Amino acid sequence: MPSSTGSLPAAPNREPDFDDDFSTGLSSQRWVASYLPQWTTPERARAHYEVVPAGIELRIDSDQPDWRPEDAPLRVSNLQTGVYSGPVGSPLGTHRHRVGLEVRTQTPQRLLFAPSRGRVEITVSASGDANCMIAAWLVGTEHRSPTESGEICIFEIDADAIGETTVVRTGVKAHHDPNLTTDMIEVVVPVDAASPHTWTVIWGDGETVIGCEGRTLRRIPQAPDYPLFLMIDLFEIGPRGGHYPKAATIHHVRAWQ
Repeated sequence: MPSSTGSLPAAPNREPDFDDDFSTGLSSQRWVASYLPQWTTPERARAHYEVVPAGIELRIDSDQPDWRPEDAPLRVSNLQTGVYSGPVGSPLGTHRHRVGLEVRTQTPQRLLFAPSRGRVEITVSASGDANCMIAAWLVGTEHRSPTESGEICIFEIDADAIGETTVVRTGVKAHHDPNLTTDMIEVVVPVDAASPHTWTVIWGDGETVIGCEGRTLRRIPQAPDYPLFLMIDLFEIGPRGGHYPKAATIHHVRAWQ
C-alpha cells in the first residue's frame, strides 16, 4: 500500500477552473444538492444545509428521513457536481456502491464538473457530533460505461476519530472498474479535523496523490482515467440521538482540470 511524505506539489499558476467559497450562496450551476437522487426519492435525497459566513454548513436535522428505507438508519446531506441516471427500474446510474440498487427517480443527466484528471482542494471543518462522518470522494460518472465507476476517496472522517490528531480513511476504491484495485488505509493527520483544514488530491497518468495541509499522505500508483463527479457529504450513521442539527462546514473548494 504505497504511501509517501513531503510537501505537495504547488497548485497550477493560473486561476482555478472551479472556485467556490459559497459567499454568493449555493450555485445550481456548480452543485446538485442531493445524495445520489436516482437511487431514492427527492425528499430522502435532498441536502439539508445553511449558507453561513464561513461557507456552507451541511446539516442533519432531527426529522430528516433516512436516505433509503432499506439502508436505515442512515441520513445524509450531500453536494455533488453532477448526476447521471438511467430509466426507472434500471441499475444504471452514478456510484452503484450498494448491492441491488435500482433507479427509483429518473434524474436528468447533468455534467456540471466532471474532470478526468486534475487537482482538487477542499477546505472543511468536520463534524464532532455523535455518529457523524464527513467524506469527500471523486466518483466515476458512469454516464459512458458502467465500468467507469472507480472512486478516489479523498477523506472519510468519523466524529469519534477527531482530536488533537485525527484518524482518516483515504485511498482508491475499485467498485466495478476492473482496471483498479481497492487500496484504502487509515492515516493519522496532525490536525484537529473539527477546525478548518485543507485536503488535496492530484490524479492522472496512472497516479493518485492525496495530501492534507500541504503535506503528502499517499502516493498511489493507479488513478481513474474517466469523468468523475466530486461529492462532499455529511452522514449520520446509526440511531438518532444527541443534539440537532448536526453539522459540518465546507469552506472552500478549488479545482484545476
